[in-house]
Amino acid sequence: MSQASLSLKSLNSFAINAKAQEIVTLTDLAQLEQFTKTLPKQFYILGGGSNSLFINDYQGTIICPDFKGIKLTETSDSYLLDVASGEDWHELVQYCLNNNIAGLENLALIPGNCGAAPIQNIGAYGIEFADVCDYVKWFDFTTGKVQVLSKQDCQFAYRNSIFKGALKNKGLVIAIGIKLNKKWQPLLNYAGLNELGNTPTPKQVFEQVVAIRQAKLPDPKQLPNAGSFFKNPVVNAALFENIKQQYPQLISYPLANGDIKLAAGWLIQECGLKGKTIGGAAVHKLQALVLVNVDNASGEDVIALAKFVQRSVFKKFGVNLEPEVRLIANCGEVLLENL
Repeated sequence: MSQASLSLKSLNSFAINAKAQEIVTLTDLAQLEQFTKTLPKQFYILGGGSNSLFINDYQGTIICPDFKGIKLTETSDSYLLDVASGEDWHELVQYCLNNNIAGLENLALIPGNCGAAPIQNIGAYGIEFADVCDYVKWFDFTTGKVQVLSKQDCQFAYRNSIFKGALKNKGLVIAIGIKLNKKWQPLLNYAGLNELGNTPTPKQVFEQVVAIRQAKLPDPKQLPNAGSFFKNPVVNAALFENIKQQYPQLISYPLANGDIKLAAGWLIQECGLKGKTIGGAAVHKLQALVLVNVDNASGEDVIALAKFVQRSVFKKFGVNLEPEVRLIANCGEVLLENL
C-alpha cells in the first residue's frame, strides 16, 4: 500500500521528475479507513495525474485512490451508473457506448480518473459533469464515514465544486453516480460537431469529438502535458465589446447571465506565443492552450512559461488567465499569482 521516496514522474501526465516523501495507493474502503486513522499532516490526493503540476519535490504523502468497479442499473427513463473513483474517464465513456448508453460522448478523451470529474467539474463541447451528476460518494476523513452528496450539495460551477472549496482536503471521492436520460438528444453547438447534421448517432458524435481532440491536443504519452493549462476566462459585456472592436475575430461564447466566455487558446495564439519555450517547457505549436514538456522540463520551467503567457495576455487584452491545472509546491497546492 505504501512506498517511500518514490519519483512522481510516472504518476503525472506532465512527466515532471519530482519526488514525494511517501506514496500511498488505496484500493478498497477497508484500506482507506485504516489509513485515515493516522492521516499524515501534509498530503495531496492524486488521481490519474492529468491535472496536476508538481513544481518541485513534495514534502508530504501522495494519496492515490485506485477504487475500481462500474455498476449499471436503469429506470423506465434513465440509465444509472455507480462508478468507482479509480476508473478511467474515457474508458467509462467507451463503456457507455458499448452498452448503447448515450449522454457522455461529448466528454470523450478527457484524461484522468472518474474521481476527478466532480472535483474539477470537467466539461467539453457544451456539457459539464454537473449536467449528468446524480450523486458523489464522499469519504469524510473526520468521521471515517461515507456520505452521499447530491448534485446540489456539490456546489458545481465552471471548473469548480465544493471539493475545491469547503471540502478541500477534508476527504476523498470514492465513487460517482451518473444519470443519463434514455431520450437522448445530441448537443452539437460547437464548431466541428455542428457539421454532423441533425440526427447523428452517439457513436458518430463520439468519433467526431475524439477526432477533434486528437487533431488539436497532443497525446501525453507522446508529448507530456496536462491538456488545457488555463481556464477559458469569463468577462463582462463591456470588456468583451472593447476587445471585440479591436479584434473582430475574437472567439467567444455568451453565457446566460450576460457575461461572455472567451477562448483562452485564441488569446494566447494572438499574442504570438505558439512554440514559445522557456527551459524544457513550450507552448504547443498547434494548440496554444496546452503547455508541453518538450525537453525534460522541470516544474519551475512550466511555471515560468505559464506566468509569461499570463502576463502577455493581460498586457494585450486586459484579461487575466487562471490555470485549470492544479499547481503543487513542496508544501502543497499554490496559486500562480503567489509564485
